[in-house]
Amino acid sequence: MGFPRRSVAAILAAALVAAACNPQEWARRAGAKTRLSIATGGTGGVYYPYGGAIARVITERLPDVEATAEVTAASVDNLKLVRDHKSDIAFTLADTLDDAVAGRGAFARRGPVPARVLAVLYDNYTHVVASGASGAVRVADLAGKHVSIGAAGSGTELIATRVLRAAGLDPARDITPVSLGVSQSVDALKDGKIDAFFWSGGVPTASVLDLASTSGVAWRLVPNDDVLGALRQAYGPLLYSRLTVPRAAYPGLPADVAVVGVANLLVVHQDMADQLAYDITRLLFERQADLAAVHAEAGHLSPARAAAGAPAPFHPGAIRYYRERGSWPK
Repeated sequence: MGFPRRSVAAILAAALVAAACNPQEWARRAGAKTRLSIATGGTGGVYYPYGGAIARVITERLPDVEATAEVTAASVDNLKLVRDHKSDIAFTLADTLDDAVAGRGAFARRGPVPARVLAVLYDNYTHVVASGASGAVRVADLAGKHVSIGAAGSGTELIATRVLRAAGLDPARDITPVSLGVSQSVDALKDGKIDAFFWSGGVPTASVLDLASTSGVAWRLVPNDDVLGALRQAYGPLLYSRLTVPRAAYPGLPADVAVVGVANLLVVHQDMADQLAYDITRLLFERQADLAAVHAEAGHLSPARAAAGAPAPFHPGAIRYYRERGSWPK
Protein backbone atom coordinates (compact mmCIF):
# COMPACT_ATOMS: atom_id res chain seq x y z
CA MET A 1 0.00 0.00 0.00
CA GLY A 2 1.47 3.38 -1.02
CA PHE A 3 1.76 6.49 1.12
CA PRO A 4 -1.05 9.07 0.87
CA ARG A 5 0.00 12.04 -1.20
CA ARG A 6 -0.24 14.29 1.84
CA SER A 7 2.16 12.03 3.76
CA VAL A 8 4.65 12.00 0.89
CA ALA A 9 4.50 15.79 0.69
CA ALA A 10 5.05 16.06 4.43
CA ILE A 11 8.08 13.75 4.25
CA LEU A 12 9.58 15.73 1.38
CA ALA A 13 8.95 19.00 3.19
CA ALA A 14 10.64 17.65 6.32
CA ALA A 15 13.61 16.51 4.25
CA LEU A 16 13.96 19.95 2.70
CA VAL A 17 13.82 21.61 6.12
CA ALA A 18 16.48 19.21 7.40
CA ALA A 19 18.67 19.95 4.40
CA ALA A 20 18.36 23.68 4.96
CA CYS A 21 19.27 23.25 8.62
CA ASN A 22 22.19 20.89 8.06
CA PRO A 23 23.65 21.16 4.56
CA GLN A 24 26.61 18.94 5.49
CA GLU A 25 24.30 16.08 6.40
CA TRP A 26 22.28 16.59 3.24
CA ALA A 27 25.43 16.40 1.12
CA ARG A 28 26.55 13.24 2.91
CA ARG A 29 23.23 11.49 2.35
CA ALA A 30 23.19 12.52 -1.30
CA GLY A 31 26.70 11.15 -1.80
CA ALA A 32 28.02 14.58 -2.79
CA LYS A 33 31.23 16.28 -1.72
CA THR A 34 30.78 18.16 1.55
CA ARG A 35 31.97 21.75 1.19
CA LEU A 36 32.90 23.65 4.32
CA SER A 37 33.42 27.38 4.67
CA ILE A 38 35.78 28.57 7.41
CA ALA A 39 35.10 32.14 8.58
CA THR A 40 38.43 33.69 9.57
CA GLY A 41 39.32 37.41 9.58
CA GLY A 42 41.37 39.92 7.62
CA THR A 43 44.45 38.91 5.67
CA GLY A 44 46.77 40.81 8.02
CA GLY A 45 45.88 38.82 11.15
CA VAL A 46 46.34 35.29 12.45
CA TYR A 47 42.87 33.87 11.76
CA TYR A 48 43.24 33.88 7.97
CA PRO A 49 46.52 31.95 7.63
CA TYR A 50 45.53 29.62 10.50
CA GLY A 51 42.15 29.02 8.87
CA GLY A 52 43.78 28.44 5.51
CA ALA A 53 46.02 25.79 7.05
CA ILE A 54 43.01 24.08 8.67
CA ALA A 55 41.15 24.18 5.34
CA ARG A 56 44.05 22.50 3.56
CA VAL A 57 44.38 19.78 6.19
CA ILE A 58 40.64 19.04 6.11
CA THR A 59 40.61 18.89 2.32
CA GLU A 60 43.65 16.63 2.18
CA ARG A 61 42.73 14.30 5.05
CA LEU A 62 38.93 13.91 5.04
CA PRO A 63 37.51 12.00 2.05
CA ASP A 64 34.81 13.84 0.11
CA VAL A 65 35.23 17.00 2.19
CA GLU A 66 36.53 20.26 0.76
CA ALA A 67 37.15 23.29 3.00
CA THR A 68 37.86 26.90 2.09
CA ALA A 69 39.03 29.76 4.31
CA GLU A 70 37.07 32.97 3.81
CA VAL A 71 38.18 36.54 4.55
CA THR A 72 35.73 38.19 6.99
CA ALA A 73 35.50 41.04 9.48
CA ALA A 74 36.19 38.38 12.17
CA SER A 75 34.48 37.40 15.43
CA VAL A 76 31.09 39.15 15.43
CA ASP A 77 30.46 38.58 11.73
CA ASN A 78 31.82 35.04 11.96
CA LEU A 79 29.29 34.03 14.58
CA LYS A 80 26.46 35.57 12.59
CA LEU A 81 27.63 33.59 9.54
CA VAL A 82 27.58 30.37 11.58
CA ARG A 83 24.15 31.24 12.95
CA ASP A 84 22.81 31.70 9.42
CA HIS A 85 24.52 28.54 8.03
CA LYS A 86 26.61 30.71 5.71
CA SER A 87 29.83 29.44 7.31
CA ASP A 88 30.43 26.04 8.87
CA ILE A 89 33.48 26.69 11.03
CA ALA A 90 34.51 29.99 12.59
CA PHE A 91 37.24 31.63 14.62
CA THR A 92 36.04 33.84 17.44
CA LEU A 93 37.17 35.60 20.56
CA ALA A 94 35.84 34.34 23.88
CA ASP A 95 34.20 37.62 24.86
CA THR A 96 32.35 37.83 21.54
CA LEU A 97 31.24 34.21 21.89
CA ASP A 98 30.03 34.93 25.41
CA ASP A 99 27.78 37.67 24.05
CA ALA A 100 26.63 35.49 21.15
CA VAL A 101 25.44 32.49 23.16
CA ALA A 102 23.68 34.83 25.60
CA GLY A 103 22.07 36.91 22.85
CA ARG A 104 23.61 40.15 24.10
CA GLY A 105 25.14 43.17 22.42
CA ALA A 106 25.48 42.74 18.65
CA PHE A 107 23.40 39.54 18.88
CA ALA A 108 20.46 40.92 20.87
CA ARG A 109 18.12 41.43 17.92
CA ARG A 110 18.22 37.82 16.69
CA GLY A 111 18.79 36.13 20.04
CA PRO A 112 21.35 33.52 21.13
CA VAL A 113 23.65 31.96 18.53
CA PRO A 114 23.62 28.12 18.65
CA ALA A 115 27.42 27.85 18.46
CA ARG A 116 29.35 24.88 19.81
CA VAL A 117 33.07 24.81 20.57
CA LEU A 118 35.60 22.49 18.95
CA ALA A 119 38.69 23.86 20.67
CA VAL A 120 40.19 26.72 22.64
CA LEU A 121 43.10 27.53 20.33
CA TYR A 122 45.40 30.25 21.70
CA ASP A 123 45.32 33.61 23.44
CA ASN A 124 44.95 36.96 21.75
CA TYR A 125 47.03 39.90 22.87
CA THR A 126 45.34 43.30 22.96
CA HIS A 127 47.67 45.50 20.95
CA VAL A 128 47.28 49.24 21.47
CA VAL A 129 49.68 50.67 18.93
CA ALA A 130 50.33 54.42 19.02
CA SER A 131 52.44 56.71 16.88
CA GLY A 132 55.55 58.15 18.45
CA ALA A 133 54.10 61.64 18.03
CA SER A 134 50.90 60.79 19.92
CA GLY A 135 52.58 60.85 23.32
CA ALA A 136 50.34 57.99 24.50
CA VAL A 137 51.90 55.78 27.17
CA ARG A 138 48.63 54.40 28.58
CA VAL A 139 45.12 53.89 27.24
CA ALA A 140 43.74 56.99 28.98
CA ASP A 141 46.18 59.10 26.96
CA LEU A 142 44.16 58.33 23.80
CA ALA A 143 41.64 61.01 24.79
CA GLY A 144 41.23 63.48 21.93
CA LYS A 145 43.05 61.22 19.45
CA HIS A 146 42.02 59.62 16.16
CA VAL A 147 41.92 55.92 17.03
CA SER A 148 41.08 52.88 14.91
CA ILE A 149 38.99 50.53 17.04
CA GLY A 150 39.03 47.67 14.52
CA ALA A 151 36.88 46.65 11.58
CA ALA A 152 33.13 46.90 12.09
CA GLY A 153 31.84 43.50 13.18
CA SER A 154 35.18 42.36 14.58
CA GLY A 155 36.17 41.09 17.99
CA THR A 156 38.76 43.86 18.08
CA GLU A 157 35.96 46.42 17.95
CA LEU A 158 34.29 44.80 20.95
CA ILE A 159 37.39 44.61 23.14
CA ALA A 160 38.59 48.07 22.07
CA THR A 161 35.31 49.55 23.20
CA ARG A 162 35.50 47.71 26.50
CA VAL A 163 39.13 48.63 27.16
CA LEU A 164 38.47 52.31 26.43
CA ARG A 165 35.52 52.35 28.81
CA ALA A 166 37.55 50.53 31.46
CA ALA A 167 40.14 53.29 31.11
CA GLY A 168 37.46 55.93 31.72
CA LEU A 169 36.97 56.99 28.10
CA ASP A 170 33.73 57.15 26.15
CA PRO A 171 34.53 55.66 22.71
CA ALA A 172 31.90 57.85 21.05
CA ARG A 173 32.91 61.18 22.64
CA ASP A 174 36.44 61.08 24.05
CA ILE A 175 38.18 59.84 20.90
CA THR A 176 37.53 60.12 17.18
CA PRO A 177 36.81 56.46 16.37
CA VAL A 178 37.79 54.98 13.02
CA SER A 179 36.78 51.48 11.89
CA LEU A 180 39.71 49.81 10.13
CA GLY A 181 41.13 46.32 9.99
CA VAL A 182 44.68 45.78 11.16
CA SER A 183 46.34 46.12 7.74
CA GLN A 184 44.46 49.32 7.00
CA SER A 185 45.20 50.60 10.52
CA VAL A 186 48.92 50.10 9.98
CA ASP A 187 48.78 52.00 6.68
CA ALA A 188 46.79 54.83 8.28
CA LEU A 189 49.28 55.12 11.15
CA LYS A 190 52.18 55.23 8.71
CA ASP A 191 50.44 57.99 6.76
CA GLY A 192 49.64 60.02 9.89
CA LYS A 193 45.88 59.66 9.41
CA ILE A 194 45.35 58.13 12.85
CA ASP A 195 47.19 58.44 16.14
CA ALA A 196 46.69 54.89 17.38
CA PHE A 197 44.90 51.63 16.72
CA PHE A 198 43.62 48.62 18.58
CA TRP A 199 44.26 45.09 17.42
CA SER A 200 43.38 41.84 19.17
CA GLY A 201 45.58 39.13 17.72
CA GLY A 202 48.33 36.59 18.17
CA VAL A 203 52.01 37.39 18.48
CA PRO A 204 53.54 38.20 16.16
CA THR A 205 50.81 39.63 13.96
CA ALA A 206 52.07 40.07 10.40
CA SER A 207 50.77 43.61 9.91
CA VAL A 208 52.20 44.85 13.22
CA LEU A 209 55.46 43.14 12.31
CA ASP A 210 55.42 45.07 9.05
CA LEU A 211 54.97 48.34 10.96
CA ALA A 212 57.77 47.48 13.37
CA SER A 213 60.07 46.67 10.45
CA THR A 214 59.38 49.91 8.58
CA SER A 215 62.24 52.38 8.86
CA GLY A 216 61.47 55.98 9.72
CA VAL A 217 58.15 55.26 11.47
CA ALA A 218 58.09 55.88 15.23
CA TRP A 219 55.56 53.76 17.09
CA ARG A 220 54.86 52.45 20.58
CA LEU A 221 53.06 49.40 21.97
CA VAL A 222 51.01 50.83 24.83
CA PRO A 223 50.61 48.72 28.03
CA ASN A 224 46.95 48.14 28.84
CA ASP A 225 46.86 45.63 31.70
CA ASP A 226 45.99 48.49 34.08
CA VAL A 227 42.34 48.13 32.97
CA LEU A 228 42.17 44.39 33.71
CA GLY A 229 40.56 44.86 37.12
CA ALA A 230 37.78 47.02 35.68
CA LEU A 231 37.19 44.54 32.87
CA ARG A 232 36.87 41.64 35.29
CA GLN A 233 34.54 43.61 37.50
CA ALA A 234 32.30 44.39 34.53
CA TYR A 235 32.43 41.06 32.65
CA GLY A 236 33.45 38.44 35.19
CA PRO A 237 36.79 36.88 36.15
CA LEU A 238 37.10 34.31 33.35
CA LEU A 239 37.11 36.15 30.02
CA TYR A 240 40.19 38.35 30.41
CA SER A 241 43.74 37.64 31.58
CA ARG A 242 47.09 39.39 31.85
CA LEU A 243 49.57 38.51 29.09
CA THR A 244 53.01 39.76 28.18
CA VAL A 245 54.13 40.64 24.67
CA PRO A 246 57.81 39.66 24.77
CA ARG A 247 60.40 42.18 23.68
CA ALA A 248 61.57 39.83 20.94
CA ALA A 249 58.12 39.70 19.33
CA TYR A 250 58.58 42.90 17.29
CA PRO A 251 61.76 44.66 16.13
CA GLY A 252 62.50 47.78 18.13
CA LEU A 253 60.33 46.90 21.11
CA PRO A 254 62.39 48.23 24.04
CA ALA A 255 60.92 45.94 26.72
CA ASP A 256 58.21 43.38 27.43
CA VAL A 257 54.71 44.91 27.40
CA ALA A 258 51.85 43.77 29.66
CA VAL A 259 48.46 43.63 27.94
CA VAL A 260 44.94 42.25 28.28
CA GLY A 261 44.54 38.73 26.94
CA VAL A 262 41.45 36.89 25.66
CA ALA A 263 41.15 33.36 24.30
CA ASN A 264 40.44 32.41 20.69
CA LEU A 265 38.18 29.49 19.90
CA LEU A 266 37.14 27.42 16.91
CA VAL A 267 33.38 26.94 16.78
CA VAL A 268 30.69 25.35 14.62
CA HIS A 269 26.90 25.32 14.49
CA GLN A 270 25.26 22.94 16.95
CA ASP A 271 23.73 21.10 13.96
CA MET A 272 27.09 19.91 12.59
CA ALA A 273 27.17 16.09 12.42
CA ASP A 274 28.96 14.56 15.40
CA GLN A 275 31.36 12.54 13.25
CA LEU A 276 32.40 15.57 11.21
CA ALA A 277 32.99 17.64 14.36
CA TYR A 278 35.00 14.75 15.81
CA ASP A 279 37.14 14.43 12.68
CA ILE A 280 37.89 18.15 12.46
CA THR A 281 38.88 18.24 16.14
CA ARG A 282 41.07 15.17 15.67
CA LEU A 283 42.87 16.75 12.72
CA LEU A 284 43.75 19.85 14.74
CA PHE A 285 46.01 17.64 16.85
CA GLU A 286 47.07 14.94 14.40
CA ARG A 287 48.22 17.57 11.87
CA GLN A 288 49.33 20.20 14.39
CA ALA A 289 52.84 20.31 12.93
CA ASP A 290 51.40 21.17 9.51
CA LEU A 291 49.29 23.95 11.03
CA ALA A 292 52.21 25.34 13.06
CA ALA A 293 54.35 25.44 9.92
CA VAL A 294 51.91 28.04 8.57
CA HIS A 295 51.56 30.05 11.80
CA ALA A 296 53.35 29.63 15.10
CA GLU A 297 50.17 30.15 17.14
CA ALA A 298 49.02 26.66 16.12
CA GLY A 299 51.93 25.29 18.12
CA HIS A 300 50.25 26.49 21.35
CA LEU A 301 47.34 24.08 20.95
CA SER A 302 47.18 21.38 23.65
CA PRO A 303 44.39 18.89 24.51
CA ALA A 304 44.07 20.10 28.09
CA ARG A 305 43.88 23.80 27.15
CA ALA A 306 41.65 23.13 24.14
CA ALA A 307 39.01 21.39 26.25
CA ALA A 308 38.65 23.97 29.03
CA GLY A 309 37.66 27.57 29.65
CA ALA A 310 35.09 28.09 26.89
CA PRO A 311 32.09 30.40 27.45
CA ALA A 312 29.88 28.15 25.28
CA PRO A 313 29.11 24.40 25.28
CA PHE A 314 31.42 22.04 23.43
CA HIS A 315 30.15 20.06 20.46
CA PRO A 316 29.45 16.39 21.31
CA GLY A 317 31.85 15.30 18.56
CA ALA A 318 34.66 17.33 20.12
CA ILE A 319 33.82 16.01 23.59
CA ARG A 320 34.13 12.45 22.29
CA TYR A 321 37.62 13.21 20.98
CA TYR A 322 38.79 14.79 24.25
CA ARG A 323 37.39 11.91 26.27
CA GLU A 324 39.30 9.44 24.10
CA ARG A 325 42.47 11.46 24.71
CA GLY A 326 41.76 11.57 28.45
CA SER A 327 41.78 15.36 28.47
CA TRP A 328 38.09 16.08 29.06
CA PRO A 329 37.63 17.72 32.48
CA LYS A 330 36.30 15.33 35.11
